[in-house]
Amino acid sequence: MENGKRDREDMEVKTAPRKPRVLLAASGSVAAIKFGNLCHCFTEWAEVRAVVSKSSLHFVDRLSLPQEVTLYTDEDEWSSWNKIGDPVLHIELRRWADVLVIAPLSANTLGKIAGGLCDNLLTCIIRAWDYSKPLFVAPSMNTLMWNNPFTERHLLSLDELGITLIPPIKKRLACGDYGNGAMAEPSLIYSTVRLFWESQAHQQSGGTS
Repeated sequence: MENGKRDREDMEVKTAPRKPRVLLAASGSVAAIKFGNLCHCFTEWAEVRAVVSKSSLHFVDRLSLPQEVTLYTDEDEWSSWNKIGDPVLHIELRRWADVLVIAPLSANTLGKIAGGLCDNLLTCIIRAWDYSKPLFVAPSMNTLMWNNPFTERHLLSLDELGITLIPPIKKRLACGDYGNGAMAEPSLIYSTVRLFWESQAHQQSGGTS
């Protein structure tokens, strides 16, 4: 009787699906002050790793991040690489992740992605990204920057890549202006990504309940 119970428990452990692996990234926008909150939103549901650009470190509070989340910066990119055959961080993170979420996405990093530039850890991950896997962006910038003609062109390029936009919202911005351009709330970003992931999983399972 005891053996049968143990066998069932072992089978449940083996068949239990692993958590989705979510790579969260922040670029240089004041909204990066919410990055710790964003990480906390995801950690109960997913395995989380974090990537931050150099400029975002002006706003990211490292102490606000969940203890289980590893934070990677530009300095980590080549620090452990010594010879051919050693792991390359931006490739390893791309392989690890099921989903990439960039929140906040600054105007500068938006332009880099649209132009194919890859001059830091985050943009190298994006340039090496496998677009069969979902990639979400939540822009954050001043209203006039958001309304700039370049922004529309850049967003079209992202759309062609299959990147999903989580649109900014209208509110009083950090600069004092009122208008569209504030990053969506972390809870909305989390719910958007989770709903997409679970709907995809449901379709792949044949739509059975």
